[in-house]
Amino acid sequence: MDGTLVDTERLWWEAVEQVAGRPLTAADQPEVLGRAVEDTAGWLAAAGGRPPAELAGALQREFTARVRTGIVPRPGALDLLDALGRAGVPTALVTASPRAVADIVLDALGPGRFAASVTADDTGRTKPAPDPYLTACRALGVDPAACVAVEDTDTGVASAEAAGCAVLAVPSLAPIEAAPGRTVRDSLVGVTPEELDGVAAAHRGHGPGRDAGPEPAPRPGQAANGAPRLRVMSWNLWLGGSQVDDHRAKQLKTVLETGADVVGLQETAGSAAGELAEALGWHHHRAGENLGIISRHPVTARFGDPDVGFYGAAGVRIEVAPGRQVDVWTAHLHHTPYGPYEAAFDGLGAAELIAHEEVRLAQLRDALRRIAETADDAVPVVLVGDFNCPSHLDRTDVAWPVTRAAEEAGLRDSYREAHPDPAAAPGHTWSPIHPVHEDGSGRPEPQDRIDYVLHRGLTVLDSRTVVTGTPRPWPDVAHNDWPSDHAAVLTTFALPSQDPADGPHRAGSLGTTG
Repeated sequence: MDGTLVDTERLWWEAVEQVAGRPLTAADQPEVLGRAVEDTAGWLAAAGGRPPAELAGALQREFTARVRTGIVPRPGALDLLDALGRAGVPTALVTASPRAVADIVLDALGPGRFAASVTADDTGRTKPAPDPYLTACRALGVDPAACVAVEDTDTGVASAEAAGCAVLAVPSLAPIEAAPGRTVRDSLVGVTPEELDGVAAAHRGHGPGRDAGPEPAPRPGQAANGAPRLRVMSWNLWLGGSQVDDHRAKQLKTVLETGADVVGLQETAGSAAGELAEALGWHHHRAGENLGIISRHPVTARFGDPDVGFYGAAGVRIEVAPGRQVDVWTAHLHHTPYGPYEAAFDGLGAAELIAHEEVRLAQLRDALRRIAETADDAVPVVLVGDFNCPSHLDRTDVAWPVTRAAEEAGLRDSYREAHPDPAAAPGHTWSPIHPVHEDGSGRPEPQDRIDYVLHRGLTVLDSRTVVTGTPRPWPDVAHNDWPSDHAAVLTTFALPSQDPADGPHRAGSLGTTG
């Protein structure tokens, strides 16, 4: 960010001079340029005796004040970002600046330019450690070797190369030497997505243990036919995650490690969608106290009742690539009466089980009505959610009406498309922490697939359930790595191939960062 996209290296230099109380020289550059606030504060403290925390606060105030009034884009930076956007290349911002400063710059540049942002506040170690770039690559769902980092300091270059990224270096105040797999340019003026492709190709040719080899596989973010890819996750957060220690950090880790592009949430406890989106630098929609959607792609419209109750549905339209949109809805249906309990514990037959689905069926039909009212024939639809009922595709002894109604409305079950045999791949989402029923009877808990990613108008590339670690059973769950009582469902889609008359759409894995 600093010195690459915007001319803030000069502002940072001036802020350090102000706090240090002396002019800086070339000998000071390694301790100033590309360093986190805390690093420079520690260096100043060692030289002058003031407490590092006091110096860090002063540096932050001085720098923020200058950024608010003096931010100037670097030559060619906005043109390159615009070209990447038109080409459908996902980009991330990686900076050693704190979130408070980065957000000011993002607001000035336009936050929709970036699918993700990683700041000094988001990783345990910042540049020159590889952590920030590795985090950004996970956020984009890409292999670091397929990314190009655009950097202006040796510190940033070291971070990107340690993570395995190719580097386009555009020095701002201090020179950067050329090296195998690294390209150095005087400025970003005239740099194109095609040139970044060349930088990535050169990196693949020079990387340790690599050779040119066969033609690389389609980029993450892109299907084999060149169409954009979208990775959608459905996740019940279980009362916002409050039953598990450090749940928000564990939720963020899950989103980053899965490479999800958009997550439909249930049981958000009101604030989860906003807090997760803010930490990720994503977009979000909150509906009522229970539903939310977070998306690395810009949200262009919001659907449904914003004050929906605990059960119901809400949706957004996201722009996956220029001119390529998808509607994503999240739904939560009532949890009682619960059919698997009635079948396993009460011995009810198919007719009674079907009759007891009336509340959930009405809720789903309301969601389907809302989807139909806002649908565009040219825009694919995804409906995710915790339906609290089994599927007619899994337990064929009962024609479960809720999933049948979704199918009759033209929505296909992505998990069953990827895994047609329910015996070979049951895909259970309820429940990774309940092997036995929680009433103390010792009865085995019915294990069922009750969370779904349904779609219309997309191609399923893969679908799987997600649980991290080996969760301890209820009630000893506070220290679980997995912060939910449901498994999540993650499906990777390819968008429809575009009509050639509409012109090409590129979707790539290059992460332009700085």
